[in-house]
Amino acid sequence: MPDGSMIATLANVQLDSSAGFPRYRQLYDGLRASILAGRLQAGTRLPSTRALASELDISRNTVLNAYAQLLAEGYVKGVVGSGTYVAHTLPDDVLHARASASPVPQGIRARRTLSRRGMRFGGMPPPGGSVPREVRAFRVAVPALDAFPYEQWGRLMERRWRRPQRTLLSYGDPAGYGPLREAIAAYLRAVRAMRCEAAQVIILSGSQQALDVTARMLLDEGDRVWIEDPGYLGARGAFMGAGAHVLPVAVDAEGLDVTGGARHGAPPRLVYVTPSHQYPLGATMSLRRRLALLAWASQTAAWVVEDDYDSEYRYAGRPLAALQGLDSEGRVIYLGTFSKVLFPALRLGYMVVPPDLVDTFAAACALAHRHPPTIEQAVLADFIREGHFARHIRRMRVLYAERQAALVEAARRELAGLLDVRPAEAGMHLVGWLPAGIDDVTAAQRAAAHGVDVQPLSLYSLEGIQRAGLLLGYAAVDTREIRDAVQRLAKALAALKPHT
Repeated sequence: MPDGSMIATLANVQLDSSAGFPRYRQLYDGLRASILAGRLQAGTRLPSTRALASELDISRNTVLNAYAQLLAEGYVKGVVGSGTYVAHTLPDDVLHARASASPVPQGIRARRTLSRRGMRFGGMPPPGGSVPREVRAFRVAVPALDAFPYEQWGRLMERRWRRPQRTLLSYGDPAGYGPLREAIAAYLRAVRAMRCEAAQVIILSGSQQALDVTARMLLDEGDRVWIEDPGYLGARGAFMGAGAHVLPVAVDAEGLDVTGGARHGAPPRLVYVTPSHQYPLGATMSLRRRLALLAWASQTAAWVVEDDYDSEYRYAGRPLAALQGLDSEGRVIYLGTFSKVLFPALRLGYMVVPPDLVDTFAAACALAHRHPPTIEQAVLADFIREGHFARHIRRMRVLYAERQAALVEAARRELAGLLDVRPAEAGMHLVGWLPAGIDDVTAAQRAAAHGVDVQPLSLYSLEGIQRAGLLLGYAAVDTREIRDAVQRLAKALAALKPHT
């Protein structure tokens, strides 16, 4: 039996019926504190639940719940037929020992190696660069978060949550929510002239995940891949991470130079292109080049990945037909994202794959992430089906055209001789060209010191660029902030201009 001093110790545990948490939790806290302070030493037998309940004038269930919590966390142990005892090794002792332990010895660290693929990822810059705490001029790839129809989105979300279907709260189809796949397929057929059915659409958490899945499904170690140079860092990272041999192919005013790529020798397994709006230079791949690429892919049995990241934003005429719509052999894998047209945190994108690849790609998605959040997919399907998506795109085209014009005009006034910024027919960013002899990395660092985010063009190239430049995203900030940021950028670049 526990002695009288121990009963007295436990009797001093304060239980307050007016406290904002249950009595069993108060008792647990008091017992735990006594154990840690040494007032209840290791091996001490605790009173029976009936005896302690009588001593503290509380229900036995309260004591049972407190003991159960202590037992679950390792502060006490139960001995059948004998009672409950304070444990010899306490969880807090273990945690303290781990926290104060010396660093892993050098010999052990040497054996803690990553896989070859893991080590490849370690040296790659993230696709979006470092992420600032706030969106400011001139960060690329960010839409107008100030102009999103939050109230409408909120009403759709509230409607879905008011009476959620049970199927939306359980595990879903790895390929995505059916009505959303149907809405995307209908949109792509109407707006992008694509040949696709809903069954070919796979929903993912963005185009970057689509790149990763594509790389894992279509590439083996050492396979050759063509990428545009300069080109998207996320594609480069996904393919290099998969162990592919990445070959840079130059781009010009007509897009990827297929003839130039052929000079690399043996044909690649896969070609990555951004034909509607080349990233980052902005060229549109000509019909002649598109047909040449598809014919070449047919002859060499290569896959073509078409990243259509912001084709909705053309300010002259209708959006161009997708490369996928010209493909008659099922060689093009099409990627799309809602990060640029809605908001990045939604984390929804999609891919359109040839019919014979659907099951295999869906199985890969099931293993990688099961499926994206289904409620958000359902809300997005409503947003598209009820016409809100099309209206939002139309408004953003007008808004982005205004913001681009404001950037070009401010640059003409403030950046003459410092940065050559010219208008473009599409997209959410412009390329500003620096004078000869100015390093774009240094220019970007100086701009950051003045509170302006720009990306150096050289960051996107494997073979080096002939002329240094800066990427300026204009979609995310209003015209007043654009003009103010251009003035700050002018001060940053003026300090780099050679004195004559």
